[in-house]
Amino acid sequence: MEAGNVEGRSTGEYLVTTNLNSVEEKLEQEAVKVPSEAVSSNCYSVVPGDVASEVLSLEERFALVRSIGEECIQEDELRNLLDKKPNPICYDGFEPSGRMHIAQGVMKTINVNKLTLAGCSVKIWIADWFAQLNNKMGGDLNKIRKIGEYLIEIWKAAGMKTEGVEFLWSSIEINRRADEYWPLVMDIARKNTLPRIVRCCQIMGRTEQDELTAAQIFYPCMQCADIFFLKADICQLGMDQRKVNVLAREYCDDIKRKNKPIILSHHMLPGLQQGQEKMSKSDPSSSIFMEDEEVEVNVKIKKAYCPPKLVEGNPCLEYIKYIIFPWFHKFEVIRQEENGGNKTYTCMDEIISDYESGALHPADVKPALSKALNEILQPVRNHFKNNQKAKELLKTVKAYRVSR
Repeated sequence: MEAGNVEGRSTGEYLVTTNLNSVEEKLEQEAVKVPSEAVSSNCYSVVPGDVASEVLSLEERFALVRSIGEECIQEDELRNLLDKKPNPICYDGFEPSGRMHIAQGVMKTINVNKLTLAGCSVKIWIADWFAQLNNKMGGDLNKIRKIGEYLIEIWKAAGMKTEGVEFLWSSIEINRRADEYWPLVMDIARKNTLPRIVRCCQIMGRTEQDELTAAQIFYPCMQCADIFFLKADICQLGMDQRKVNVLAREYCDDIKRKNKPIILSHHMLPGLQQGQEKMSKSDPSSSIFMEDEEVEVNVKIKKAYCPPKLVEGNPCLEYIKYIIFPWFHKFEVIRQEENGGNKTYTCMDEIISDYESGALHPADVKPALSKALNEILQPVRNHFKNNQKAKELLKTVKAYRVSR
């Protein structure tokens, strides 16, 4: 393991805000070079990679990419990669396993748009075979693929700029280059012990104590192989996927490969209820879904765990930090004068200070959070109401029973 070398910092500690704002200013100043859609409502839209490389400095590109990760292994490697390679390949993947919650929808949209703005080519791995191995949707591949189509519809409706992004179905790509893929999987399996592979089971939402099927034992070897199969320079997945990404770096040591994949692990949003470390598709009260109606969002946030003056473990404040601020660069509270009057926050530290002191109350936070979330989600709702294909996909997916 490489814990001794990790240069991980939380995004709250990593000073990138000024750099990101200057990126926007620079894009506006260089409007002649950059397409008009370069600056969008979420501020991290795509410009072609070669244009981004011309307009943005190395440090600005580094700040954009690094701001995504709660942890980066390793920062010096990331900076060197961006310096040497104008369009590095960034890999992300997902199991199509049910409706999409806001962390997977909005946070991924923000992160992908930052990556493409920085000049990265993003490969999103639609892991249909992996969902089947993990017995999602009861192992029904047709249902899994239908969910995959639905998830892509959401990202596009949410504002993901798809220039510079490839959506790749694992079943199709693996079959197309099977002679390359399976020898790689087998070599990774040969070079690792069973206990080492079992330690990666967290990537499937399992624990080492679970009774794993043979398919689930094979899963980490395949996910590790995906990184090399897709020729990824950067692994951009959640902190829950960290162990298999480290396995890939260890495999590089085994095969004497110098250029290791850089691990850029984003923060995992907690569930809305007390003590929920992660959102759950099987518990609708734990998260906001991307096509939730306005009234559903309001009810879920109203019932969310948000104790006065307590910041640690407060999901509402996490939503503000990781969704609202990256999207709007501000958080607006509307309240009566006797309660302090309206206030616009422009940094998270100010919110934390007011919340801990009691100057900002849950009764202030929750309505403001609901309003901001509904503004983000409205284009997605519109798409699924007005687009016939999207409407049918949502109806089909909602009818599926989510399996663990």
